[in-house]
Amino acid sequence: MSPEQIGFALLYIGVFLIIGKLIRVKVKIFQDLFLPASIIGGFIALLLGPQVLGKIVSPYVSQGHFLSNGVMTDTIIQVWSALPGLMINVVFASLFLGAAMPKLKDVWTYGGPQLAFGWAIGWGQYVIGLLVVLLILTPFFDIPAMAGALIEVAFEGGHGTAAGMASTFEELGFSEAFDLAIGLATVGVLSGVIFGIILINWAVRNNKTEVIKDVDGFTELRKSGIMEFQNREPAGKMTLRPESIEPLSFHLSIIMLAILIGWGILQGLIALESVTIAQWTGSNFMTYIPLFPIAMFGGIILQTFFNKNDKYNLVDRRMINRIQGLALDILIISAIATVSLEVIGDYLVPFLILAVAGISWNLFGFLFLAPKIIPNYWFERGIGDFGQSMGVTATGLLLMRIVDPENESPAFEAFGYKQLVYEPFLGGGLVTALSVPFIAGVGPWAGLILSLCMTALGILSGIFYFGRGKHKEG
Repeated sequence: MSPEQIGFALLYIGVFLIIGKLIRVKVKIFQDLFLPASIIGGFIALLLGPQVLGKIVSPYVSQGHFLSNGVMTDTIIQVWSALPGLMINVVFASLFLGAAMPKLKDVWTYGGPQLAFGWAIGWGQYVIGLLVVLLILTPFFDIPAMAGALIEVAFEGGHGTAAGMASTFEELGFSEAFDLAIGLATVGVLSGVIFGIILINWAVRNNKTEVIKDVDGFTELRKSGIMEFQNREPAGKMTLRPESIEPLSFHLSIIMLAILIGWGILQGLIALESVTIAQWTGSNFMTYIPLFPIAMFGGIILQTFFNKNDKYNLVDRRMINRIQGLALDILIISAIATVSLEVIGDYLVPFLILAVAGISWNLFGFLFLAPKIIPNYWFERGIGDFGQSMGVTATGLLLMRIVDPENESPAFEAFGYKQLVYEPFLGGGLVTALSVPFIAGVGPWAGLILSLCMTALGILSGIFYFGRGKHKEG
C-alpha cells in the first residue's frame, strides 16, 4: 500500500462526512433523531461499499470494473479499518486535558448520586449480559462467554470503545465480537435518542419534569445541525502566537504526548507482569489491555503538570474539544463503514437478544432506580445518564439539553463531576478494558458475581445514602 493510496483513503472521509451532513440538513427524520453526520455518512459508505453495492453490481460487470467493489476500494476499506483503533486513543487522551479539576467535596456532593446511578447501570449491563450468555447464548448458540461484556462495551463505551477493543477480541480468538460491538453501539445510539425523546414527552405530560412544561422542541435550524447566528462562539482560544507555533499544532502535540505517556505506562505494566506474575502463572493478562484507557491517564498526568506549572493557561479546553470531536467523527464513520454485515447476519439472533436485553435494563434502571437515587431533578439529571448508558456521552448531553435548555437544574454540573470518577473505570475505562480478558481468563461466573456485587453497591448506596438525602446539595 503506497502513501498515495493511504492519502486518497483519508480524503474519502471528508466526502462522506459532507454527504452525511447534507442528508442531515435535508431529511427531517434524521433531524428529529439528531443523528450525527458521521453516523449517516458511515451508513452511506457501508451501502456504497463492497458488502452492498459491490455485491449488487458485481454479477453485471466485468471483474476489475470500478464498481465491482462498490465505490470503496479494498485499499480504502483496509485504511479505514485501522482508523477506529487509532482515533480512540485521541478521544480518551483528550478527556481531561484543559479541564479544571474540581474540589473533591463538590464532586461528592453533586456528582455522588449520578455516580451511584451510573455505577449501578454500568455494572448492571455486565450482569444482564453475562446472564444472557450463561442461560442462552453459550448453551444454544455456542457463543464465547466474553460476549457477556458486549452490552457494556458497546452501549456505555460507544463506537469508540468497541473499536478500541478490536485487538483484544482478536487476540482472545473472538474477532467477530468487534462487528457485533459496533452493531450494538449503533443500535444503542439510535435507541438512546428514540427512547430518550419518548421518555421526555411522557415525563412532560405526566409532570415528571421540573424545568420544561411543554415539548415544543428545538428550532428547525438547530435540528438541521446548524448553529444559530446569535449562539455562535469561537471554536477555541489563541493561547499562543502562530508565528511561534500554530495553537492547533500545540494542542495536537499535547494530545500526542499524552498518548505516548500512556503507551509508556502500558509497556511498563507489561514488562512488570513478565518478570513477576508471569514467572509463576504464565499470565500475559496485561498484553490484552488496549491503549486507550491508559492514554486517558497520560492526559491526566499532563494536565496535573500544567495545573501546577502553567501560569499562562496555555491549554485551551475548547481547542482540545475540537480535536477530540474530529477524532470521534473519523472513528465513527470509519467503524460503521467497515463493519461486517456477514458477521452480524451469522449472529443475528444473539445480536438481537443482547440488544433487547441491554435496552430493557437501561429503561428499567432509569424509570425505577433514578427516582429513588437522585434526590432532586431526578428526570433532568437521570436522562443524561440514560443517554450515556445507551450510546455515548454526547447522547446524554443532548437529552439533558432538551429537558433543561437554559441550564436551570444542577444536571450538567452533576453529570460533569460524575464523569471525573466514572470515566476512568466504566464506559471505556479500565473496567471496560479489563472485562473481556477477565471473563475469558477466570470465567463468566466470577464475572457475574463481581458484577452483581458492584451493581448492588451502586443501588444500595444510591437508595439508602444519596436517595434519602444523607448528603447535602447546595
